[in-house]
Amino acid sequence: MYPSSHLLSAVLALCLGLIGCAAQESKGNAPPAATVTTAQPAPAPATPAPPPPPVALPHDEAILAAARDLFGKAQLPAGQTYNVIIDPLVDGSTGLQSLATAAIEKKVIGLMGSDFTQFRWKPLNAANLSALPLVFIGTFTPINLQGKGDGERNAYRVCFALADLKTGKIVSKGFARAQTGGVDPSPLPYFRDAPLWVNDRIVEGYIKTCQGTKAGDPIQAAYLDKVAAIASIDEATQAYNNKKYKESLALFTALLRNPAGDQPRVHTGIYLSNLRLGRREPAMQAFARIAEQGLGAKRLAVKFGFQNGATGFSKDDAPYDRWLKELAMQSARVAKTTGGCLEIAGHTGRAGSEALNERVSLQRAEYVRQRLIEQRKDLAQHLSARGYGSKDALVATGRDDPSDALDRRIEFKSVACS
Repeated sequence: MYPSSHLLSAVLALCLGLIGCAAQESKGNAPPAATVTTAQPAPAPATPAPPPPPVALPHDEAILAAARDLFGKAQLPAGQTYNVIIDPLVDGSTGLQSLATAAIEKKVIGLMGSDFTQFRWKPLNAANLSALPLVFIGTFTPINLQGKGDGERNAYRVCFALADLKTGKIVSKGFARAQTGGVDPSPLPYFRDAPLWVNDRIVEGYIKTCQGTKAGDPIQAAYLDKVAAIASIDEATQAYNNKKYKESLALFTALLRNPAGDQPRVHTGIYLSNLRLGRREPAMQAFARIAEQGLGAKRLAVKFGFQNGATGFSKDDAPYDRWLKELAMQSARVAKTTGGCLEIAGHTGRAGSEALNERVSLQRAEYVRQRLIEQRKDLAQHLSARGYGSKDALVATGRDDPSDALDRRIEFKSVACS
């Protein structure tokens, strides 16, 4: 017997109601849906403000600040005293010594005696050097206010280093910037009179030891390997500066018996001393040796004196004809042995317009090139001339006096033959 249609409809309605209730209950008892959290990017770190440029202090304050920085941070055991010798400070661009660098040394010695008595200054001589003391070195370099060695120089960078000869390590560094007021950069007589400027690896090693190291670094090998000669070189240089030319000649000549003495500074001293004593031939032999070493280092500058704003040599007592003869011989030797060429580069100081400086520097370079070819016809295909104006000034203070004489140089540079 089948149920009636009314009964079926009632049953169906009841089932649908029960299913709906179950669905509602299931929905009511379901766990809550997980909350999805989107990772937010971390805020970008704020760009730190650039440090303010170092302040250029008055000259005397800058020297004392750099020296206090150096001695105060020295990484040395406390409770001991340390002997210190000073290897004369130099211009960090040229390696020259001046009235300014000599005055800085005196201030440093005075500060050791008053404020840092654990450091005892000792004169630079062979006996004190043989005890392997600490060596104080330093550079005093013209820069611009942005700290760069190009453009107009209107400040000085002071760099001091303390080197331990026993360990061969740098034990401290000191820095400051100095204003130009009250500074006399006139070169000392030996450096004022030197006819040639050479890319000297030993002087370069001294400068890099001061400027390119930090405490704990080794002393530059090019400097450390020749440090045994610094006392004798200083003694001979001081004799020349004091016009004791026979003494300086004897001291510089004696240095050649030491392998560490075969360097441009020594041959320059022999040249200058012989010239002062009227000994032209020995002087020119030393000149030839300096030129040989400079060309071998691929950079040699000659301090020809030129008439103001003109091309010809000035009327002074320098033996320019003999210089040209020796330079031609050495240039021809280089061309023959290397197959390379030489660029005769003219440079000027910063006085005058750059357009005029470039033209004058080119004319002077071409003049020297022609004078060299007069000496050696075979150089014609191996020499080129170029004028740089004041773009590559080494000193660039614009004083137009002996302190920036190297800016008005003729430079011999090895180049590929075109």
